[in-house]
Amino acid sequence: MELCLIVAVDEKNAIGKDNRLLCRLSGDMKNFKELTTGHPVIMGRKTFDSLPKGALPNRVNIVLTRDEEKIFDNAISCNSIDEVMNLRVIKNCEKCFVIGGQEIYKHFFDIADKIYLTSIRHTFEDADAFFPEIDIDYWRINSVSDEFKADEKNEYPYFFAVYERIR
Repeated sequence: MELCLIVAVDEKNAIGKDNRLLCRLSGDMKNFKELTTGHPVIMGRKTFDSLPKGALPNRVNIVLTRDEEKIFDNAISCNSIDEVMNLRVIKNCEKCFVIGGQEIYKHFFDIADKIYLTSIRHTFEDADAFFPEIDIDYWRINSVSDEFKADEKNEYPYFFAVYERIR
């Protein structure tokens, strides 16, 4: 099983503000959907609660929470990383994605195999959630897309990069 982190970051590694994304880029949302559809997605409770329509369709949604009593509609609730990693759906999948937020990324960062990163060419000064620093001693860039310019559907320029852990 390949454990992947998928994230959109600004120029200072910010990922959110007040439990919301920094911005919504149509191209990033399309890329996210294409990559994650058909694969399990792992997230924290705050990220699950922030989803506008609840559980993401066509994906097994797994929510990591400290609340042992919490039940989520159309999602599996887990109370530890070990519990998540021992789920049959995780053990039997080819690839799964960690989709946030900040604390969940930190928990899975050291065991992840790949990072699918959208780099937003902007700095959001009031951000309050951040992605861990990617140390080039442990990660190498596998691929980088061309930069997409800002347009009517994407307020900021951005590009995609894929990092692989150096083993």
